Order: sequence, then C-alpha cells, then structure tokens
Amino acid sequence: MDIDVITTTLNLAIMTTVILLVICIPLASWLDQSSNPLTIIVNALTSLPLVLPPSVLGFYFLVFLNPTSLVGKWLENYLHMNLLFTFNGMLIASIILGIPFMIHPIRSGLANLPANLKEASYSLGKSKTKTLIYVQLPNIKPSILAGMILTFTHVLGEFGVILMIGGNIPGETKVISIAIYDEILAMNYPRANAYSLFLLLFSFLALIIIYFSNRKSAVQK
Repeated sequence: MDIDVITTTLNLAIMTTVILLVICIPLASWLDQSSNPLTIIVNALTSLPLVLPPSVLGFYFLVFLNPTSLVGKWLENYLHMNLLFTFNGMLIASIILGIPFMIHPIRSGLANLPANLKEASYSLGKSKTKTLIYVQLPNIKPSILAGMILTFTHVLGEFGVILMIGGNIPGETKVISIAIYDEILAMNYPRANAYSLFLLLFSFLALIIIYFSNRKSAVQK
C-alpha cells in the first residue's frame, strides 16, 4: 500500500472529525434546547447529506467552488484560494458530508439525559454553557465516541464527492477509496484487496468499540 494514500486519508478523517466535534456539540445542544421554528430547517439541512446522492452534492460543490462562480471568485480574489482539486476542498466537502454522522448521536445522547440533571445544575447557578460542559457532556461520552467513530469511518470510505472535488492527485488528494477504484481499473486485485481489507478491519473494529462502549454504559446505569 502507498503510504502517501494512507497518510492523506487519515489526515482528512482526523481533521474532519475534530472540526465537526467542535461544531456539532454546541449545535446539537442548541437544537436540543431551542423551541425556535428555525430548528426544523437546521435539522433538515444537517440531515440532507444522508438522503441526497453523492453525485448531487458533488455537483453543487463544483458549481459553488468553481472559480467562475460568485463564491469561487470571492475566494480567489479576497482569500487567494482555489478549493477545487485541493486537500482543503476535500476537507470542506467532508465536513459538510459528515455533519449528520456527528450531530445525530450527540443530539440523541443529550435528548436522553434526565431533565433533572440540567435543572439541578441551573438551580446551583450554573450557566447553560457550564451545564453543557461539566454536566451533560460527561454523561454522554458513549454518544460522543459514537459520533466521532461514525464520522471518522465515513470519511475513510467516502468516494463520490471526494473524487469530484479533490480529483485523484497522488500525495495530495488521492485517498484509499479512490486508490481501490484505481487498482480495480488496473486489474491489480491484490493491491485493491489490501486497501479494502484495511477499511474492512478498521470499520469492524470501530463498530466493536461503539457496541462495547454502549454496553458498558448500560451496565453502569
């Protein structure tokens, strides 16, 4: 296996997971507590990547990030950035695609917490932010872990949008899923099998960790 392909894939998955963790914790908390009708729209938007075909998302990424589009021109003129066929472009696409895999487990964990936990914290004079950090999050560690693992493994296996946005540039945008495709086209099945086996074993191990964490949490309760 090509070490550059492995490194690029792991860097993309790690960075996507960390960024989404920072974004989705406060967003999930807001969705869990807010009665604003706007939450319906936000819920729909964060779930959209689950139901839309990757080709549709990839197409719109190409449209918006193209240097001739308004967004593309602004990025090029003011930030001197061209995101198409770059690692940063793949990262942005991965973040958007990975939102539901991170936010849904975290929001589910927050929703299943007993309401008296928050009420007790508020009665002691703790703010919503401190209650989230010191009371709620420690009690939903399995949900956070599940969100991180699901996001990480999803990025590892993503193909369509990554190919459309990042292309297939060795050492920069070529990831494992694209490498598998290339090796199959070249009829190099042993190497395609090596990449596929890596993803299979990693995904299986990730699921074992999630189920073990959930079972341990259930026993403790």
